[in-house]
Amino acid sequence: MWEGMNQRRFPRVNCKCRIKVFADGGKMDIEAVTENLGAGGICVVLDKKLDLFEKVGLELFLTQDGEPVECKGEVVWVVRNHPMTPSGRSSYDTGIEFVAMPASQKEAIDQIMAQLLRASA
Repeated sequence: MWEGMNQRRFPRVNCKCRIKVFADGGKMDIEAVTENLGAGGICVVLDKKLDLFEKVGLELFLTQDGEPVECKGEVVWVVRNHPMTPSGRSSYDTGIEFVAMPASQKEAIDQIMAQLLRASA
């Protein structure tokens, strides 16, 4: 990822978890895996380009058997990756900031982040 983007207000941890992104007024359901996670947002690699400042719905599956964290987000940056497959398809590193997140959902993310930080120390 481009190093110039690392101007975040919240620390990030590398975290691979499944995510569903609901874009285009809920008409487009994209499943992907996160690249990293922070208290303020996520980076996810998508096979579809979202528009800057687009509002999205999120379901973030932090554990295999737990309920997903559901919240709203806003696309704050998008970087197109060069095609890495013979098919020539591009992917997009996409930064999504959490907005209007319920306290219980924020607490779930904070707990997972704390566990991951302890495990990597």
